[in-house]
Amino acid sequence: MKPVYIINGFLESGKTEFIAYTLDQPYFQVKGKTLLILCEEGESEYGNTLLEASRTELEFIEDEEDFTPAHLIELEKKHKPERIIIEYNGMWNFKNMKLPWHWSVEQQVTTIDASTFSMYFNNMKTLLAEMIRKSELIIFNRCDGIEDLNSYKRNIKAINQKADIVFETSEGEVDEMMEDDLPYNLEDEIIELDDQGFGIWYLDSLDHLERYVGKKVRFTAMVLKPKNFPKGFFVPGRMVMTCCAEDMAFLGFACSYKEADFLEEKQWIKVTAAVKKEYFADYNGEGPVLEALKVEKTKAPKEEIISFL
Repeated sequence: MKPVYIINGFLESGKTEFIAYTLDQPYFQVKGKTLLILCEEGESEYGNTLLEASRTELEFIEDEEDFTPAHLIELEKKHKPERIIIEYNGMWNFKNMKLPWHWSVEQQVTTIDASTFSMYFNNMKTLLAEMIRKSELIIFNRCDGIEDLNSYKRNIKAINQKADIVFETSEGEVDEMMEDDLPYNLEDEIIELDDQGFGIWYLDSLDHLERYVGKKVRFTAMVLKPKNFPKGFFVPGRMVMTCCAEDMAFLGFACSYKEADFLEEKQWIKVTAAVKKEYFADYNGEGPVLEALKVEKTKAPKEEIISFL
């Protein structure tokens, strides 16, 4: 299989700078040639010195209709590279990308210009979501002067919960969410979560579970009972709109409850639970596991779907 690295993002989002930096690093000085496929031309360019030093061959694909498995194979035969980097055009729908069967995506990275993120997120949400959905790493650059980076992170995590997110300013990386930024008090005996609070708590728990282990939370939830769950477990959670009305996900953590068998699928409850960090098979490792301390029937909330838009 031929290893492929995909770097995507909108024009002037920092794709070229990221690739150039990577090519120039000592750890990238490996055997064999690299084929770099550019799908758009920005202001930044690759210098000949860098390309020669990193044994990188450059090819340009101008039109989306030319980005086909057959054409990509032609480029591979021409250069016989050990690895391939694709700088993808942000205006091409990533969902339509087709690679040769023997090309294996090793990593996908999305670069985002933080100063224009809100504009693209509001006006080109579908294109942006397709880029983000399968990226392991999201790099926000040009974050200088932007105060609400937490909301940016929530928007990304709502689409791709597993992605690593990095914020960069001219001074380097910045931390993204401090405890003081949370819309609830971690010192409360029971942390009450409203609709916004539930979404933030869920996403923050994925990155900073240590903040919540041993604490109690209370929230309104819908009951989900996955068929493969062990006896005495269910998932209290909420439906969340992650990108558009057609793109929704159910967010929730496994919860132990001795009377779980008596709960009905899609039943609305108010649950008070202790947060633990435990091994759970569906997580393929340790993660947030709730222990229900109290479960009460309740009415559906006025807004059944939480929006991260």
